[in-house]
Amino acid sequence: MTDAAQLPGQPRAAVSSGPATPRAFNVLAPNPSPMTLDGTNTWIVAEPDSGLAVVIDPGPLDESHLRAVISAAERQGHRVALTLLTHGHPDHAEGAARFAELTGTGVRALDPALRLGDEGLAAGDVITTGGLELRVVPTPGHTGDSLCFHLPADRAVLTGDTILGRGTTVVAHPDGRLGDYLDSLRRLRSLTVDEGRDGVDTVLPGHGPVLEDAQGAVEYYLAHRATRLAQVETAVENGLRTAPEVVAEVYAGVDRALWPAAELSVRAQLEYLKEHGII
Repeated sequence: MTDAAQLPGQPRAAVSSGPATPRAFNVLAPNPSPMTLDGTNTWIVAEPDSGLAVVIDPGPLDESHLRAVISAAERQGHRVALTLLTHGHPDHAEGAARFAELTGTGVRALDPALRLGDEGLAAGDVITTGGLELRVVPTPGHTGDSLCFHLPADRAVLTGDTILGRGTTVVAHPDGRLGDYLDSLRRLRSLTVDEGRDGVDTVLPGHGPVLEDAQGAVEYYLAHRATRLAQVETAVENGLRTAPEVVAEVYAGVDRALWPAAELSVRAQLEYLKEHGII
């Protein structure tokens, strides 16, 4: 879910389905919009030749897309064994229950309301399926239930809406909180600066193209959030009081179709500034 800022050097060409790393394959959902960019990236993740795959974010409740994901896994020689969710927004999770029905799998998520089966997800969990290892990284901020999945074998992280392949994400107030989001970005930065075997080079996002400079993306997101926060603070100091007034000032150059989403982030920023005694 984007608020329309552009990552430097990132392409605007349409994203297509296909392999991204040796273990991750994208199937693009047919739900493009100003908020979802080219559509939702549904990720099939598996060890080569293992026969078992994990699907992350089945996407919207679109029967043709859900069946396309299953077919893509089967063409690679895999049976879908598990479904994971990065968070509960409909463009990522609406199709999960139907996908679980089609595949006979459970659904694991942080939010108990989204789970199908006995197992949830928690910080520090390590998921092993068919020899594949995924590590659960808690990244609240975009939403309260946002998670990322670290794929150490590919030096990659699947970020849902925490980091996008193009643009920057919305802090979806009131569930999303700016302080949590900044902490989550710093947590991801710690992965990108690790020069050992567990370091992360590649971002596999929930929307937009794959990012090959994970550290650069995280640093850009942190800088962007600091810039926006300063702009909001200045707007308040200049006498603006309501979130819509601040949006009209700070996001004047942004497509008005994105203003409702920008207002969520502004509300989160106003709350953050008040909590820290800045305004």
